Amino acid sequence: MSSKVYCIAEFLPKAGQEQALFEVLRALEPQTLREDGCIQYRVTRQIASSFAEGTGFPIVFNEIWQDMNAFEEHCQKDYIVNFFEQQCLAENGLAEKWNVRVFSDQ
Repeated sequence: MSSKVYCIAEFLPKAGQEQALFEVLRALEPQTLREDGCIQYRVTRQIASSFAEGTGFPIVFNEIWQDMNAFEEHCQKDYIVNFFEQQCLAENGLAEKWNVRVFSDQ
């Protein structure tokens, strides 16, 4: 059995802010990839496909963490807390909505 934690973090940018939000999120990758317990941390954008027409937010982080402790430590890092405060919670932030969920393979 695996203790890995899989996180899907989706973001809906404010109108006209998709590229800006994508770049801000992409800037989080290098530091996060150096964290203990980080296995994968990749920001992606939705692309068109007739085989995948589901709904959701257009910018998504696909994350894999060694365990819940590593994920929770990541969430408390200053640069992650600052991102959410500045881009999600602040009135002038780039994100309209966000949805962060974690999953297990057990």
